[in-house]
Amino acid sequence: MRIRATVAAVSGALALSALVVPGAHAADSSSYRTDVAKVREAAHAASGKSAYTGSTGAVDGVPYDLDVTFSNIKVNGGKAIAVGISNHVSVPVTYTLNHAAGVDITADDFLNGPYLYKGSFDTPDNMLFGNNPGTCTATSATAASCKAVIDIYPAEGELLNSDAGAWKAAGLAIAYNGEDPADENIDLSKVGVADQGGFTSPNVQRYSKLTVNAAPEPVKKGKTVTVTGKLSRANWEDNAYHGYTGQSVQLQFRKKSSSTYTTVKTIKTDGSGNLKTTTKATVDGYFRYSFVGTSTTPAVKAAGDYVDVR
Repeated sequence: MRIRATVAAVSGALALSALVVPGAHAADSSSYRTDVAKVREAAHAASGKSAYTGSTGAVDGVPYDLDVTFSNIKVNGGKAIAVGISNHVSVPVTYTLNHAAGVDITADDFLNGPYLYKGSFDTPDNMLFGNNPGTCTATSATAASCKAVIDIYPAEGELLNSDAGAWKAAGLAIAYNGEDPADENIDLSKVGVADQGGFTSPNVQRYSKLTVNAAPEPVKKGKTVTVTGKLSRANWEDNAYHGYTGQSVQLQFRKKSSSTYTTVKTIKTDGSGNLKTTTKATVDGYFRYSFVGTSTTPAVKAAGDYVDVR
């Protein structure tokens, strides 16, 4: 499930709704979105505040605190999550779920799973959920080892450029206890919710591209080689790649007989992300540009461009 910032401020109530549908309750995106809206609205309207303020639920009809906790959440193997402009990105997550003996995690209407959030836990700017809840294998009477996938669809407007960078991970568990989330008269006081944030997540980054062209080819020994290229990265707001300006990029070279690149010089991209520099031709080999990356943009290396020196 994916939640854009326009509704993220609902906080706990939103988080409740976000994992409603990916289980057996939803067959398509239409029913999914309908159930999300109904449960979120009902939970939020019932209390006029976050659903996770410690209410027992029996008094004001908000969910009760479910005795479930999360630990050992590991997102994408700890590696940064690079997201382009169109391809669906599946982010694997593993975690441990601990629960009280009275919580039946095998029930058909018990759902749990991880999600990522940008900003504060109580009022996130954005959240990213999976299409489906996690699957768990019991390791004891009160613990389970779980895995899940968080699904990101950049072409559907899930991310703004400002979302690039640091995120946090969280775990959410819901016990419906026979209540139907699609029912507009759902009794939320019978629904248990556990929502736990503050876990480490790797950065979500704007996918990068880097090109190179060395000319002329061939070239006489001792003559000048001009090496051009461009560093660009995904723009999640217009679904296109644009130049990444003012970034330091290394020009590297390896001899035809070698497998190792060495840095020739470091230059910066111009106002359009373009690169251009010159060097002397000495031996046959490959030129490439290399970018070390930033917190918002992954490292990238261009494929080597061969120059025949005569």
